[in-house]
Amino acid sequence: MYKSTKVHRYAELILCMPISADEFEELEEETNAEVIVKFLSENEDKAFKASEIAGATDVDRNSVHPVLKRLRERELVRHKPPYWTVGDMEKVRAAYELHSVSSYLDSKLGEERREDWVDG
Repeated sequence: MYKSTKVHRYAELILCMPISADEFEELEEETNAEVIVKFLSENEDKAFKASEIAGATDVDRNSVHPVLKRLRERELVRHKPPYWTVGDMEKVRAAYELHSVSSYLDSKLGEERREDWVDG
């Protein structure tokens, strides 16, 4: 999600139709990591400062650095101070595919709970 102007948000409120409670429950919210990787992937020919990433996305500026550091550990982003860019696109695709399969299985079989795996 990208930040929109006040005019855009007002227009969205006027033009939006309410949804049912069931539709609401089915909505999936993207994680900060997903939003950042998506933004950087869509701009793979550029590198950004963390503050620019925060400004271009709805990710809280205090959350951007910790998320970027975790993504760098997974090689999904690259960093040359003070700039960040998308990492190896094959790794990004593989991470997306794993996430998609996991989400699909969770929706069909139910989410796993840690308590089910840990002896108590």
